[in-house]
Amino acid sequence: MKILFLTYHGFDPSSGITKKMLAQIKGLRQNGHEVHVCYYDFNADGERCRYVDDKIICNYGYGLLGAFRQRLGLDCIVKYCLSHQIGMIYVRHFMNSNPWVVQLFGQLRQAGILSAMEIPTYPYDQEFQFLPFKHKFSLFFDKLYRRRLASQVNAIVTFSEEKEIFGQQTINISNGIDFDELPLHQFVDTKEEIHLIGVAEVHPWHGFDRLIRGLGEYYNNKNVKPVFFHVVGQVRDTEMYGTSKVSGFAPIIEKYGIEKYVIFHGPLYGEQLNEVFNMSTFAVGSLGRHRSGITKIKTLKNREYAGRGIPFIYSETDSDFDDQPFVMKASSDETPIDIQSIVDFIGHMKVQPKTIRASVSNLSWKYQMQLVLDQLKRIGSKPE
Repeated sequence: MKILFLTYHGFDPSSGITKKMLAQIKGLRQNGHEVHVCYYDFNADGERCRYVDDKIICNYGYGLLGAFRQRLGLDCIVKYCLSHQIGMIYVRHFMNSNPWVVQLFGQLRQAGILSAMEIPTYPYDQEFQFLPFKHKFSLFFDKLYRRRLASQVNAIVTFSEEKEIFGQQTINISNGIDFDELPLHQFVDTKEEIHLIGVAEVHPWHGFDRLIRGLGEYYNNKNVKPVFFHVVGQVRDTEMYGTSKVSGFAPIIEKYGIEKYVIFHGPLYGEQLNEVFNMSTFAVGSLGRHRSGITKIKTLKNREYAGRGIPFIYSETDSDFDDQPFVMKASSDETPIDIQSIVDFIGHMKVQPKTIRASVSNLSWKYQMQLVLDQLKRIGSKPE
């Protein structure tokens, strides 16, 4: 089958979102399909353009006029699909429902092209409370049109357990793993000191402030084993210094005097990222999903940690990992994380990296994307 993978933005090699999309594309190709990639970005001259496989299919021009035209000018996608006999389109929802996107998928549906729309996080409304006003303005339009958009796609792909979203049936899968991109974690002796790693484009729902506060409480005690927390990824000023809704990292670090124990690396990838992983004994997943109203989710980060073979902690419900011996569950509240309990967990944890990795062999993107294709074909074969 010819498949068009559609995203509403470009690709950034340091972005976890980009890595995930490229792995999904790879998974579709591993299943024997011809996959073309449509995205939106700027060309070398600064013009806004729509691309397919790095070739421009529409040039929208410069500035605000170009920005306005790219929101309305989606006919180029329909024309490409029709002229290249595309049988299915897979799109990552960008919380950008509007009349023109609704029209796009209505035209695709009329042309007999199957479509699956992935909603990366659901529900997502409460996440916008932590974002600037322009994003909240986008959410306003999304709320107006998302049910109409959902009615024009064949199914919604979700990593939740919801059976229906915005009135449309769902395809339930797990976030996947690209094992080729995840080297096996190298075991680190924990006798002298412990290094923790948290990898994320940091937002309040990651709850890293809970870990840092717990680290401060831990160092209030004397004669403890040194524990360091390595934060890898972009940390915005709102996360570093806090807002009215959530504590910032800097005031907590200053309060407890733990500056040398919390290390901010910024975005890393490739060998630089591997080096920080290999000096770490334990990983930190999301500790604040309750802040955005989410109790059950299958995050990509948990799977990447397991794919590397490193034990980890999180606070949400994740049915793939909740009962695994290499996982530590935190409470879904605002209490500081008990660092001594992590130290004790690591000291008693006997599961080897290769065993952790083997436990998630069914979470490859090849397997997960085939689940999408199989279910979408069944849905598409039913009379409307």
